[in-house]
Amino acid sequence: MKSSETVLTIGEIAACFGLATHVLRHWESMGLLSPVRAAGSRRRYGRDDLYRVAVILRAKEAGFSLNDIRDMITAQEPAARRDVLRRRHAELARRIAEAQASLELIECALDCDHDDFTQCDHFQAMVADRIGIGSPAHVRA
Repeated sequence: MKSSETVLTIGEIAACFGLATHVLRHWESMGLLSPVRAAGSRRRYGRDDLYRVAVILRAKEAGFSLNDIRDMITAQEPAARRDVLRRRHAELARRIAEAQASLELIECALDCDHDDFTQCDHFQAMVADRIGIGSPAHVRA
């Protein structure tokens, strides 16, 4: 670690991200982090470690498992890294589409002039389309 580089303790880096220190220790045991050990075996984290923690957290937000994250960041070959990314891409795109459909359903309810939006034909049609049961008229028949 360069002397001009920021050096943080495990408690300091955990506080930066709102994490418990045991989370960082676990990530180290999984091979996700490799802090420098100072005298007395104390972990010291530098700028690269800060970046690595941020990458891990962002990947978790995207639905990556810790094993996927480890495979991606420790891969020696770019193709192996891309394989991990491709596996997660389709799943994340599906989750985004589902969230967008849910948002549209909420917006429909908010924009509805009916006293009870659940009785609105437009809202019912959106729900029916979402769950694949056809139009409300088919359900009532």
